[in-house]
Amino acid sequence: MMNIVLLEPEMPSNTGNIGRTCAATNTRLHLIEPLGFKLNEKALKRAGLDYWDKLDVQVYSDYQDFLDKNPDAAGNMYFATTKAHKVYSEVKYSSDCYLMFGKESAGIPEEILVQHEDHCVRIPMWGDIRSLNLSNSAAIVLYEALRQNGFEKMERNGRLHHLQWKDEA
Repeated sequence: MMNIVLLEPEMPSNTGNIGRTCAATNTRLHLIEPLGFKLNEKALKRAGLDYWDKLDVQVYSDYQDFLDKNPDAAGNMYFATTKAHKVYSEVKYSSDCYLMFGKESAGIPEEILVQHEDHCVRIPMWGDIRSLNLSNSAAIVLYEALRQNGFEKMERNGRLHHLQWKDEA
């Protein structure tokens, strides 16, 4: 199972959107406090729609609490940052990796990034754009990791329902 880790997320709508993406991909969502919202806020539930109850979500008091409770994240975590030297599509993701994203206003603290520089990844952007929306960034990196693992156990085929149109001439 893939893992999305949000370090101190601030906006309930972004976390709700990411939660919906996690539910749609059977990805566990890890939330590291402090959160900029309450988990029962309407904006969070509205963005996650009716999928929030299908979500595997874990909450941690701080970064160290997360590390203590997820020892398998060591060496198996990628840190999304505009400061990375590698593009997100240039690394090989395991089927149980952790993808960390920082808070909307500041990203992942530099002291964490420096400790894991080889596992930092970025999404290329044009010009002087500072960053993408957090929920968009999470979806982009997650779907690359899922693609690399063959979209394991995910529905890959859609079905069109052919409608019969009457010609009322």
